Amino acid sequence: MRDQPSHSPPPEDILEIGAPEQFAALAHPLRQRLLFALGHRPATVSRLAVQLDAKKGNVAHHLKVLREAGLVHIAETRQVRGGTEQYYQRTARHMVVAEPQAAGTAAMLAAVAQELDRSPVEPLLTLRHLRLSPAKARQLGEALAGLVDDAEEDGAESGAEIGEEQPVHGALVVLYQQALPTSTIPPA
Repeated sequence: MRDQPSHSPPPEDILEIGAPEQFAALAHPLRQRLLFALGHRPATVSRLAVQLDAKKGNVAHHLKVLREAGLVHIAETRQVRGGTEQYYQRTARHMVVAEPQAAGTAAMLAAVAQELDRSPVEPLLTLRHLRLSPAKARQLGEALAGLVDDAEEDGAESGAEIGEEQPVHGALVVLYQQALPTSTIPPA
């Protein structure tokens, strides 16, 4: 097996998604899956194609779209037999959608659904509706985000100890206020 090049973390910690080309790039499930796959370390087109069970040409095309939208970049290149190998990386560790749009949200949820279908173990998937004050909702949101951030930091710190052969887990955290019905039906 060839040596992996050393790599540095993404150049930005947080990237706020807001440009139309970024939303267009996020509107395809394979591009969402590519962003998930690049969440921990840079990878080549070949590695991503194997990891995502996709054709190299498709992966290369979608990486180009993500690159043009500023969501991924080439972290480094390496000379290999007869060519240059490019390692792609996300431009930021965290990507936050400034104003979620229906198409981007649908694509993200579709990508998560594909990930759930491919999971080798039974995922935890729960939907609950809670009555919360605005302050309590804010507190819950901060606590959930903190749990994920802490788990990510713990995993990064212990990564050298446990090795990169450990499975990657996805975490989707959503806290939203349910919309009121557009027509109010009087109680019976």
